[in-house]
Amino acid sequence: MQGIMVATLVVGMVGLLIGAALVATGKKFYVEVDEREAAVRAHLPGNNCGGCGYAGCDAVAAAIVRGEAGTNVCPVCSSQAVEEISAIMGVDAGETLRRVALVKCAGTCDKTSPKCNYTGIRDCRAAVLSGLSIWECDYGCLGFGSCVAACAFDAIHVEDGVAVVDPEKCTGCGRCAAVCPKNLIELVRADQKLAVRCSSRDRGPEVKKVCRTGCLGCRLCEKQCEHGAVKVENNLAHIDGEACTGCGKCMEKCPVKVISGI
Repeated sequence: MQGIMVATLVVGMVGLLIGAALVATGKKFYVEVDEREAAVRAHLPGNNCGGCGYAGCDAVAAAIVRGEAGTNVCPVCSSQAVEEISAIMGVDAGETLRRVALVKCAGTCDKTSPKCNYTGIRDCRAAVLSGLSIWECDYGCLGFGSCVAACAFDAIHVEDGVAVVDPEKCTGCGRCAAVCPKNLIELVRADQKLAVRCSSRDRGPEVKKVCRTGCLGCRLCEKQCEHGAVKVENNLAHIDGEACTGCGKCMEKCPVKVISGI
């Protein structure tokens, strides 16, 4: 009986010593957390998508409080959330420019043809690593959906061999663009009216051989634009979303109809 009491006493004393040690260690290594971090974090979406360039919402909240990131750094936040975060930080919210993803390819299955019978892993990155030229156009969408798997918002799907973005669901986080091995996805202004859905930099005759809707680099669109919003470089037209007024003259003149609305 006496042995049991001694053992109990020893265990109790050890427990007290460990508890005291933990309290002392906690006080010594305590890191004070700015209460604004929790307040800012409450207004972030919690998707941890990485579109802001930080490891997650906790990390970006800390960065905002430290002044290392702007209050509108999160591409997923609504304008109201940005205003709330700005109020917490005591700064002006400014204008939040929403962006959406744009797939620069219109080469659907009826516009181009397969070059080989690919039977590997159904992933765009794996297909590129195989070294095979799967479609006649080497610049086009592979259609295996790496971007679809990366999207946390169900905003992008493969339709008729080409990835298509739903601008209403897209938050502009950029995860789809990051995983596309062909670099076909660009983040553009959500209010941009028109875009060139092609990434081929080949000359016109070569493009016509492999795709019926590829940019020919003919410069007809560039000549039609009165605002200097359309430029052709490396045989490929590109529209500046800030300068474009959406008049549609370039779209009407394009012989292959590769310019369309967003």
